[in-house]
Amino acid sequence: MRVLFLEIDTQREWAVASIGPAYLAAMIRRVGHEAQVLRINEDAPISDLVEAVQEIGPDLIGVSLTSRQWLGARRLVNGLRETLAAPVPVIAGGLHATFSPDATLAIPGIDYVCLGEGENAFLYFVEALDAGVTITDGLIDNIQVTPGHEHRPRLGPPFEPIDDLPFMARDMLDEHYGVVHMCTQRGCPFPCTYCAARMYDELYDGTGGPSYGRRRSIENVLAELDAIRGAGELNYVIFLDDTFTIHHPWVYEFCEAYRAHGGVPFSLHARVETVSEKMIERLAAAGCRHIVYGVESGSERLRREIMQRPATNDKIARIFEITKQAGIIVTANYMMGLPGETIEELQATIDLHHRIRPDDFGYFVFYPYPGTALFHECRDKGYLPEDYLERPANHRRSILNLPGVTRDEIAAMYDR
Repeated sequence: MRVLFLEIDTQREWAVASIGPAYLAAMIRRVGHEAQVLRINEDAPISDLVEAVQEIGPDLIGVSLTSRQWLGARRLVNGLRETLAAPVPVIAGGLHATFSPDATLAIPGIDYVCLGEGENAFLYFVEALDAGVTITDGLIDNIQVTPGHEHRPRLGPPFEPIDDLPFMARDMLDEHYGVVHMCTQRGCPFPCTYCAARMYDELYDGTGGPSYGRRRSIENVLAELDAIRGAGELNYVIFLDDTFTIHHPWVYEFCEAYRAHGGVPFSLHARVETVSEKMIERLAAAGCRHIVYGVESGSERLRREIMQRPATNDKIARIFEITKQAGIIVTANYMMGLPGETIEELQATIDLHHRIRPDDFGYFVFYPYPGTALFHECRDKGYLPEDYLERPANHRRSILNLPGVTRDEIAAMYDR
């Protein structure tokens, strides 16, 4: 089978491509199938996509979807189906397809959805197509064909042991200058109400297999770095784990082994309650040059009661100070426009920003991603417009009808 993965670029075409297809490509290449990726902007003419697909001649098209890619992907695959003389089957996976499978399958041009973790399911799916098998609901774990809850497939257990996964197919990621991206774990133990990472743990609860939260061995991580170094440049590593700094014994052991293994500079994501001065010192000595912390809000009440993030502002300020003293660049991420937020709490975020003085910061208007706890709250309380799937899932302007703060007030704070 010749499989083509579409990467729908929303705003920044220089960003790393979706990592899901990089794992899937490595998985199916093991048994002799072909895989490649095509990056295309969400606003690209349909004719550009049709021309590229005809030149490649795939037997199957895969699309890994976030909610931000949803509208662009829908337009492109619909146009592809209407234009190609011989339609190519399309399967969608990723977060959006997993938590909005019915809406995804209702789109002309999308024939199958892969729910949850895809390596085993996608391999069985490709093998079945290659053998000429007609795919029906329930035939393959995780693969859904028909919209409707009654057609939900059984979820197979997570891939185990995780060290047996093939390393990501680097040619699918569009990496440059020896800057590479890696994952050391799957799953997240924290209950953040706005994030879908935790929902994967709940999705797999009761499947009869291992816990969804798993971490690779340090030897396996270092072996992948050796493979990257052997194939080309290795100048900087960006660890994509939601929270790299959980399970301190693993992190401390990793720091020692990584430092002895060359200590290539690296970045990671962390929560302030998962680090200490000792850990930050160890990370800096191992080569950590940049940490991104999710601050989210300057309101302790909003973080504690709405987001399920109990860290105090004093704790945040202390960790930012320690991180900078260790010579590590620090980025703060903020959100605004959450259910229950007030004008005063929007201002509190700016006040905290000036207190902690990060080297860099990201700021995002809240969007309720399907599957998350806050999505259900927004829908149940009438904050979410009925046509939400027709509206762009961007982080610049709110789509919600909130009782405590208006869209214009959120937009004004975003501009500030």
